[in-house]
Amino acid sequence: MMVLISQPMAGKTQQEIVETRERAIRTLRESGYEIIDSLLPNGLQNGFMKRSLKVINVPLYYLAQSLELMSCCDTAYFCEGWEQARGCCVEHEAAREYGLKIIYEVTEGEQ
Repeated sequence: MMVLISQPMAGKTQQEIVETRERAIRTLRESGYEIIDSLLPNGLQNGFMKRSLKVINVPLYYLAQSLELMSCCDTAYFCEGWEQARGCCVEHEAAREYGLKIIYEVTEGEQ
């Protein structure tokens, strides 16, 4: 069972992003999932992408990469706050429209 993690990142520190992702990975591995790593390295950012890859819209580039990875999955996991993140909403709609199983992060207060 392959899963893609959809995680809001705007306005988050690198530490918050890593902690959220590690929590999601733990939860998913405990349930027997294999995680597709959708965190692209920061080294691919703006300068290189704009010069070498001719990328005009960096967030759209990352979304396209994420959707490509989603095509290898049967499940999508949405971290808390996904509803406020434009890219996560697009990923959610794609997952729903293409029949992926959808799992939502459950935080301690919601259990």
